[in-house]
Amino acid sequence: MKEWTKEERYRVLKSADEIKPLYNRIQLTHYRQHFHIQPITGLLNDPNGFVYHDGKWHLFYQWCPWGAVHGLKYWYQTESKDLVHFENKGVCIKPDCEYDNKGAYSGSALVTEHSIYLYYTGNHRDEDWKRIPYTCLVNLRDDGSVHKYSKPLFGPNDNYTEHQRDPKIIYHKETQTYYIILGAQNKLKQGRIILYKSKFFNRDWEFAGELKVPGFEDFGDMWECPSIEHIGDHDVLIFCPQHIKIKGRGDSIHHNGYIIGTMDYETLTFTPIGDFHVLDFGFDSYAAECAANIGDHDKAILVAWMGLPDASYPTDEDEWSGCLTMPRELTIHNRRLIQRPLDAFKSLRHQEIDPDEGILPEACEIEMHTSGNLEMHLFNTPQTDGITILYEDDTRSITIDRSGMKKRFNKEQGEARTRQLDHPLTHLRLFIDTSSLEVYVNDGDALFTTRVFPNAEEHHFTLIGQANIKIWTLKDAMKNEFIL
Repeated sequence: MKEWTKEERYRVLKSADEIKPLYNRIQLTHYRQHFHIQPITGLLNDPNGFVYHDGKWHLFYQWCPWGAVHGLKYWYQTESKDLVHFENKGVCIKPDCEYDNKGAYSGSALVTEHSIYLYYTGNHRDEDWKRIPYTCLVNLRDDGSVHKYSKPLFGPNDNYTEHQRDPKIIYHKETQTYYIILGAQNKLKQGRIILYKSKFFNRDWEFAGELKVPGFEDFGDMWECPSIEHIGDHDVLIFCPQHIKIKGRGDSIHHNGYIIGTMDYETLTFTPIGDFHVLDFGFDSYAAECAANIGDHDKAILVAWMGLPDASYPTDEDEWSGCLTMPRELTIHNRRLIQRPLDAFKSLRHQEIDPDEGILPEACEIEMHTSGNLEMHLFNTPQTDGITILYEDDTRSITIDRSGMKKRFNKEQGEARTRQLDHPLTHLRLFIDTSSLEVYVNDGDALFTTRVFPNAEEHHFTLIGQANIKIWTLKDAMKNEFIL
């Protein structure tokens, strides 16, 4: 595996010619996907600036162009009309000023009449490599031009550590006030959310205070990618607590989850009405981002990074890493989030195949109606179990175990995940792409996402139990053109 120097990781991309040969090599590698957003080169991580505007969905992602390494980050832009088929639009935010000299980090979007405003963390490093985070603003105009504000909206708060990032812009109609919430870490190394407010979206920001979340005063040492969404009659606090172990999550210390409750902007208090729940019970999901401006009070649309911090993947050897999950529809039922694939994904169904053949196409959808105990092996061979999906009816528990794959990775975080279901298993919907698996359980009551890297022999499946099963091959949905 390549050892990267700091200079290599943080060098500035000056010309498309510097990475075009890398792009050409990557397109020939085996694990490129068919219907997931993936980087043209290098590394993709957090989704950013997800918003609906002028008849299109705009979705950006963190991008380091040089290889499968975290280094100098750009915002790369994609667009879609249906949230299924995406086109590359090229780099939107470049780390090209003093305030973001070592990266344009994650953030969110706000729509005005003729523009999208993108709020992001400028990652500045001084000569001693001390980090100074700034909250910065870019105006993406409808003509495609990009205007970066010459100065940040505000700098770091001295009462917190250097970890202050991932601005989420929120407009509170009742008080006609804009809020920016940031993930932060206090001086005691505890995860926090801090808020800034203004009557204007692009100036006059002032520190409002720290968000109080009763019962979660000591819950991980950093909260990344915070968001407060209003769905139906509830507020939902979404965030990523770090360096904490959670029951059922193996040895993983990075999580993506939510709390349902009520947000009071006067007192800056989020009052939970339940526990912290993980968004995804699988292995590879982080930094979830909900779309802004969708125009539906009763739902949200979410996409996440199909990866984790401090993790490595087999594609690292091919000089690229990362993809985004499928966009998902969120609703609330019985104080839990329900996550379902968008109906538009049915448009990718191409050919229905005979499940009795036991063959897994490289890109496919599997839908199953079932009852009682179930044991399913995906990507198995006569000698290996592949990925095992095991449901035990007496305990109503469903487990996904990926230890039977020939290519194993991130084993130290655990290779099995279990979810206790509120009701018996009746329905599974699986989406398989070349190197990913997303499993929707009981019409969105639970979700498992994992990267998976089968070799040429691992393309079978077996099923033990009662199930009515259908399988469709899926058409390509991504135009992975080299656009910079």
